[in-house]
Amino acid sequence: MNLTLTVPTPLAYFAILVQSDTDFPLLEAAVSLAQDEYPDLDVQQVLGEVDQLLARLRRRIPADAGPLQKLRAVNQFFFRDLSFAGNVNHYYDPDNSYVSVVLHTRRAIPISLAVLWLELAQGLGLAARGVGFPGHFMLKVNLPEGQVVIDPLDGQSLSREDLAERLEPFRRRSGLVDEFEVPLGLYLQVAPPRDIIARMLRNLKEIHTSQEDWSRLIAVQDRLIVLLPQAWAEYRDRGLALAEMGNSGRALQDLETYLVHAEESIDLDAIAKRVAELRRANS
Repeated sequence: MNLTLTVPTPLAYFAILVQSDTDFPLLEAAVSLAQDEYPDLDVQQVLGEVDQLLARLRRRIPADAGPLQKLRAVNQFFFRDLSFAGNVNHYYDPDNSYVSVVLHTRRAIPISLAVLWLELAQGLGLAARGVGFPGHFMLKVNLPEGQVVIDPLDGQSLSREDLAERLEPFRRRSGLVDEFEVPLGLYLQVAPPRDIIARMLRNLKEIHTSQEDWSRLIAVQDRLIVLLPQAWAEYRDRGLALAEMGNSGRALQDLETYLVHAEESIDLDAIAKRVAELRRANS
């Protein structure tokens, strides 16, 4: 009897990982994002490398260490001993979003560093979570002494004043000032793993869009739609990228899906016009 082993495509593998919010494998899903760019990537090998780092960290910590001691140990290990830091010179390099690359360069953007840091902190039993802070992903740890908010670029603990100062430009751009001001605590809510992966993908989306790299953008959009099947704007953006690539058949499918579901969006007329143009070109 012939047994044929079917290896799922990177997108099918990703779909399996993100199908449920119960036990969502954040690190594995984050690592898998690099498979479009690096087809030979061995995701399990990367997970093994992170496990080895966690084992090294655990050996440094006394059995009776409390949460604050563990937090200090994680920061010492991650930021000082391993020298993970922000990639300030090449902030918009897509490799900053690929955990497998970040493990070797030790340079990245906040959210990629946060995913690795969280794996180590949670592996020690710390109550650590990601925070979808505007413009700069953060970390949050609950300790017996209180809550600590940490910058994943350098491990710095941030006071309420620090956070309010960082938030100010966003509030002004969004008109959230004076009577429209939103309490700081609302910006510090825990980001579920699905939201973290979506934010990582949207970082890549922004880079590929700015470079008009349509084929890479479509690969990112494929993942976003698998991750967020009712995020109708993602169908629109994939459809527009497909149209740029000359694939008007698939473009029409996506744009028509958007028109059916995206009620009261301000761009409906513009998208309907684009659909009519594609239909004429196709006829």
